[in-house]
Amino acid sequence: MKKDIEIPIAKDVQVAIIREWNEEFLSKDWNAYIINNRADQIEMVMVVSKGFDEERQTTTMRHSMGTILPSDFKKIELLQEEVLALDNEFFVTFFAEGKLFEKRFLFPKNTVSEKKS
Repeated sequence: MKKDIEIPIAKDVQVAIIREWNEEFLSKDWNAYIINNRADQIEMVMVVSKGFDEERQTTTMRHSMGTILPSDFKKIELLQEEVLALDNEFFVTFFAEGKLFEKRFLFPKNTVSEKKS
């Protein structure tokens, strides 16, 4: 029975955290993006994010991203500087090829910084 269960591997979908200029607030902000590097579109994209460590945890955020075309991206959320001192997890689920895919992305605490970009 177990041999009949297919667990698809989510490839060519990434999450990136980028520092960019915010023209509205005249500041540099950290933003998380989901990138579809697949040859096909991904549909019903859902991203669940949270920051955590041994003592603290942020609110769990759920983002419905809809459809992302091939070689395209969408902004997930703004990340406050204080949250980067925590482990940041992005759990991505989407439909493609008539199947449900999922992938977990973890950015360990203090690994996202201006020096490392």
